[in-house]
Amino acid sequence: MQTQLNKGYNITENGYYGDFGGAYIPELLYKNLKELTDNYLKITEDEDFKKQLNLLLHDYVGRPTPLYFAKNLSKKYNAKIYLKREDLNHTGSHKINNALGQALLAKKLGKQKIIAETGAGQHGVATATACALLGLDCTIFMGEVDIERQAPNVSRIKMLGAKIIPACSGTKTLKDATNEAIRYWINNTDSYYIIGSVVGPHPYPDLVTRFQSIISKEIKKQLYELEGKENPDYILACIGGGSNAAGAFCDFIGNSKVKLIGIEAEGKGKHTQHTASTLQVGSVGIIHGSKTFLMQNDDGQITEPYSISAGLDYPGIGPLHAYLNETELASYLSATDEEALKAAFELMKLEGIIPALESAHAFAALNKIKFKPEEIVIINLSGRGDKDLDTYLKYYN
Repeated sequence: MQTQLNKGYNITENGYYGDFGGAYIPELLYKNLKELTDNYLKITEDEDFKKQLNLLLHDYVGRPTPLYFAKNLSKKYNAKIYLKREDLNHTGSHKINNALGQALLAKKLGKQKIIAETGAGQHGVATATACALLGLDCTIFMGEVDIERQAPNVSRIKMLGAKIIPACSGTKTLKDATNEAIRYWINNTDSYYIIGSVVGPHPYPDLVTRFQSIISKEIKKQLYELEGKENPDYILACIGGGSNAAGAFCDFIGNSKVKLIGIEAEGKGKHTQHTASTLQVGSVGIIHGSKTFLMQNDDGQITEPYSISAGLDYPGIGPLHAYLNETELASYLSATDEEALKAAFELMKLEGIIPALESAHAFAALNKIKFKPEEIVIINLSGRGDKDLDTYLKYYN
């Protein structure tokens, strides 16, 4: 049995995209995952559920987000560059699309306690926001390092009524927050775990992709209104676990007219010990319940990632992206910290937009691709940069 999300690919009943995906979980979590797997399609495809979620996305989140023609960037790079403005969503990123969807799903399953992990804090803020709106108890796991470097989002999470539990092991970043959230879930099976990216055991990669696919659906409609055609020539999106890219790519996967390009965080260089370029330096293994590409040593131990961007500081990639890379349905580049910072400052000066450091990696790809003047390039501007101002100020001159 296969569940087809679009014409580009299938996901099997057991959650595999080709060789990638699945659910490699402790036995104690089997009941929770089975409950979700057995019900998520039935609930999310119900007309009343879709009506309720779409109303919230429109009236509360502010969708559809604009598809903005960036004329100054277009002039510099000699192409027609549009920005999908996910930074204009309530809470400041694409994360709210998935957080609201999963929070509604949790309520339908009778769950009142929500847990989530966060790196840059955007998913934490979005989850805390959804829980406040829907009257759900919320606990957020966040690495100690990220708590320090993402202080504005930490304050938002607390003001929204959520509890923050610091992850104090490993590098004290996103991977470790995810580890702690899974441990907590094992001991608190009455909770619902809202995973923020297209990672983790099935059905999460598929579930998150479905909630984020609104991005590509809107792109198609908006581009047709602006250009008289649904298909751009390129879609660029940053990649950590890969949720914003999955959302931007989804309705174009398998379309030979559209080049899908994800940009990973190269950190200080893919040949150094300080990188998060999973597809560049990783190999196939198991991370957080899913078979995919991850950064690991010869003994299969996960190695520590690094990125200036907290939201891309993850040693794995979603199984959908591992599959798209292997089948060449999408291609993947990487951008260093320095390249991302340069791209961010350029966007600020040319278009008056301060992007999240995550999103800045996508803009760095403009220097890596040679475009034709008539080509349409869409960049998924996945988040705003308020949370990164302290980092930007360290490098601004």
